[in-house]
Amino acid sequence: MSAPDALPVSLPARGSTVAVRFAAQGPDGCVRLIPVAKGEEGLEIPVTKLGAEGVFEALTAVGAKGAAGEATRVLVDGSVYLAFGLGDAAEIGDEAVRRGAGVAARALADGETAAVSGEFGVGPTVEGLLLGGYSYTGLKSTPGDTLIAPQVTVVADEAQRGEFDRAVILAQSVNLARDLVNTPSNLLYPETYAEIMGEAASVAGVQIEVLDESALEAQGFGGILAVGRGSSRPPRLVHLTWAPEGAATRVGLVGKGITFDTGGISLKPAAKMEDMISDMGGSAAQLAAIVAAARLGLNLRIDAWLPLAENMPSGTATRPGDVITHYGGVTSEVLNTDAEGRLVLADAIARACDDNLDYLIETATLTGAQLVALGTKTAGVMGSDELRDMVAQAGRDVGEPAWAMPLLEEQEEELKSPVADIRNTHNARTGGMLFAGLYLSRFVTEGTQWAHIDVAGPAWNGGSGTGYTPKRATGVPVRTIVETLTRIAQ
Repeated sequence: MSAPDALPVSLPARGSTVAVRFAAQGPDGCVRLIPVAKGEEGLEIPVTKLGAEGVFEALTAVGAKGAAGEATRVLVDGSVYLAFGLGDAAEIGDEAVRRGAGVAARALADGETAAVSGEFGVGPTVEGLLLGGYSYTGLKSTPGDTLIAPQVTVVADEAQRGEFDRAVILAQSVNLARDLVNTPSNLLYPETYAEIMGEAASVAGVQIEVLDESALEAQGFGGILAVGRGSSRPPRLVHLTWAPEGAATRVGLVGKGITFDTGGISLKPAAKMEDMISDMGGSAAQLAAIVAAARLGLNLRIDAWLPLAENMPSGTATRPGDVITHYGGVTSEVLNTDAEGRLVLADAIARACDDNLDYLIETATLTGAQLVALGTKTAGVMGSDELRDMVAQAGRDVGEPAWAMPLLEEQEEELKSPVADIRNTHNARTGGMLFAGLYLSRFVTEGTQWAHIDVAGPAWNGGSGTGYTPKRATGVPVRTIVETLTRIAQ
């Protein structure tokens, strides 16, 4: 049986990955993917439906160790086996399986057919294959050979079909977010981005409303307008709704959608500025999350508010020292126009909270301070204690590391402005990620459980691909958010 169809959207380029199908047995003559581990006495082959006599000896002879990241091919009695390493045999879990399956996916040749058994978890195996096999080649002009995606049959019992389908939908959603983040900013800007969101929403059965610059002005979205004012491409606010009949719990999603961030008048250094195409990663993750929630049929009312703007320097751009009025009336002194993400998020959070939410989850590639505090792979989570801890735990459980962080009492004074209610930065090297969280907290309605996820590092991989994480856009934290929504719905 084939997997659920991926969402068709008209991006200028899409990433590719392996094709997966579900069956009780693999096709004849296929490559057999088998997990191997590193034991105390050397290579170990866990029990698998696809193993055979002589495979252990063949792998040992060519020096396979079972280490994480290892992929080894052998030919035994006319059949090809591709062994993928899980690492330490005493520490095999879902994350080891995801990473190993990701390595296996990249080791397959174009058009190759393969089979893998689901004994170590159908979900992690499928996620690893689809996420690890992802490749984005973009808009290269030189035509190459037509590539045929490898096809992998996941061999499992019919009772595991639901787990297979869920994993496919999750991975497709992550890869959609990756495609969006990887798209160059001259092709993905607020207007075109909103149109693509409309395509995805239509296919998934999600309602959409798009507020243009005139509507934003009329309704008082001063933060979004202030950030977008310097660009010739005006901002948008996209409202997506998943409202299944009978849903009693109401969740808001907010994600930063800065389609390119120059820093505005507070111009960034030139080095690595090209990576700022990724500054809309929070909005891409929330689009992917609400689409996944709809396809999975989660029994929650979900409203996503996604502010889209391009932060550019020009004669009409917002200046340091300007005072703006956010949706809802809070005034903010802009000390640094490169602290723009919190300005658009503040408007969206305030509007989302008008709907009497039970929960609010917001994510953004917000601060360089996140990388200083937690590195390139671990997200910082702030907010209400209970939801903050739930989100951080969900991230760790699905393999997207996250850590709960505090909001600091001593920064309350630093948040004050002599000419406005608050100011958008404290102009200090200390606790920048936490100050941003404190700023956003001012727009959350009292009594609403909320969490802010800073993924400035985890959403973009500037190095080489490892496990199931590719170069460039990673799709973090889509799976964290969907897992959190799933737990709320239970």
